[in-house]
Amino acid sequence: MKAFTKHQYKVTDLPLKEIKAAFAGDFEHFLVTLEKGCNNTAMKYIRILKRVLKFAVDQGWLETNPVGRFKCTYIEPSRERLTMEEVMTLYHKEFAVERLAEVRDVFLFSCYTGFAYQDVYNLTPDNIVTGIDGEKWIATDRRKTGTPERVPLLPIALEIVEKYKNHLWCRSKNRLLPVNTNQCYNGYLKEIAELCGIKKYLTTHMARHTFATTILLEQDVPIETVSQLLGHRSIRTTQIYAKVSQKKVSQNMKVLKEKLAGMKGEVKEGMG
Repeated sequence: MKAFTKHQYKVTDLPLKEIKAAFAGDFEHFLVTLEKGCNNTAMKYIRILKRVLKFAVDQGWLETNPVGRFKCTYIEPSRERLTMEEVMTLYHKEFAVERLAEVRDVFLFSCYTGFAYQDVYNLTPDNIVTGIDGEKWIATDRRKTGTPERVPLLPIALEIVEKYKNHLWCRSKNRLLPVNTNQCYNGYLKEIAELCGIKKYLTTHMARHTFATTILLEQDVPIETVSQLLGHRSIRTTQIYAKVSQKKVSQNMKVLKEKLAGMKGEVKEGMG
């Protein structure tokens, strides 16, 4: 905001009474052009601006919110994820370089648990608990929201944990997995994608998307369960992952055809 007022009005501060309706539109233009931000980022800042000015009205500092009529519009982002075939390609790939194998394992762990990069980095052996089913779970609080997450360790995730149980770095740092700095991690992921023939830009957050869609939703896990496993406060947040893939549509239609064919046969028998 300081950068915007300095650019637009040649000052570093601005009295509330001088804020007009055009302020929001000018701020949006500044964020998208000079700051090189995307539409959704610009809308996020304007939403905060509207909230602050509403507070000013509530406090009696302004009679009306000058930007209250500005409508924030959002563009649904494309949330890319890996297919199960690509996940298996990663899993079975043999790497001659140890650092690449470690990064691959950390990425796969996120694909099977849904934990974001920082959450995986902070995991310690103490985060592994025994669930009500007698199996091993990971229990932690999401760093982003502080929301508790309880995730069962699926076989491949558990296999990765066991693999690094006696890893020297993990033992010295009291960490569950050998996680690199975010910058190095993303750089190695790019190298791994090329070696595996995966033509997607692998990122730390793609693993979370993969967990939500490929590992859970496409395997018919109810969205309520998915929401809880992702540590979402509201199921509305989870619904952004629920766009059904063509593969899932095909699977559902195949099952439906088989059911309808069975009903057709039952009707024939009844008529006979």
